[in-house]
Amino acid sequence: MSQLEERLKSGQFTVTGEIGPPKGTNVAPCLHEAEEFLKGRVVAVNVTDIQTAVMRTGSMAMCHMLRDRGIEPIFQMVCRDRNRLALQSDLLSAAVLGIENVLSLTGDHVVMGDHRDARPVYDLDSVGLLQAMSGLEAGRDMGCDFKGNPNQLDGVPKFFKGCCTTPCSPDPEAQVIKLEKKAAAGAQFVQTQAVYDPATFEKFMRRIEHIKIPVLVGIVVLKSAGMAKYMNRSVPGVQVPDALIKELTAAPKDGLKKVSAAIAARLVREMKPMCQGAHLMTLGWDDLVPDIIAQAGLAS
Repeated sequence: MSQLEERLKSGQFTVTGEIGPPKGTNVAPCLHEAEEFLKGRVVAVNVTDIQTAVMRTGSMAMCHMLRDRGIEPIFQMVCRDRNRLALQSDLLSAAVLGIENVLSLTGDHVVMGDHRDARPVYDLDSVGLLQAMSGLEAGRDMGCDFKGNPNQLDGVPKFFKGCCTTPCSPDPEAQVIKLEKKAAAGAQFVQTQAVYDPATFEKFMRRIEHIKIPVLVGIVVLKSAGMAKYMNRSVPGVQVPDALIKELTAAPKDGLKKVSAAIAARLVREMKPMCQGAHLMTLGWDDLVPDIIAQAGLAS
């Protein structure tokens, strides 16, 4: 059982972090940040998988290197770039490398990224990928032999299966329905997209009380008022309140990181009673994680 699974099952409030692999082979800075600021402070660390369709070093390799350094990884998998053969093969490869936590994502379309001529796959969506994981755990893959019999595996993996939801979506009922499907497909934990409105989050959590899966509220650290305004314009399901934008606008340039950490910690404190954990997405400002955790009252 992974530390993440054990911690969530114990009912303890759980904090996870996130890193993005580099666009190139220089992984040393990324690994240093994880060791310096995340290790021993968060339970597990997400590794993004070609996030926003921008080509980067792969999630699985970075997960393996984190694990070698005593940091538990969460292997993000998007369905955009691989068909069911490759997805299942990568899942088995991850299991062989000792990677247990897997976050199932459909993935941003290639038009968002730096290879707009690439052909998206989307053979499976996030629900289909969760079903594939559950099948592998049961000892079979999604194929069959020439007689139509299910393919059986020689050795089976064990995953702790995660998914995402968007609590501040303009259509929360659709998010509830999607989450119900993900739970039925085998999801065991949820990390949300960025949330900045505790009241809206509380309403969403009431809507999903019947879905008995631990939820980690997502907090993307706001680096500037401009970033907050951009998210409001361009990121579906994310809404940064005007009060936070004003707070960031008023922050002195040399004190912006301090204000950003204080906002993130405050949001965690306010939403802690509503959920089972927090997922901190610092976008390269990993040095803020110790301060956020301390200000949120979560330091051990």
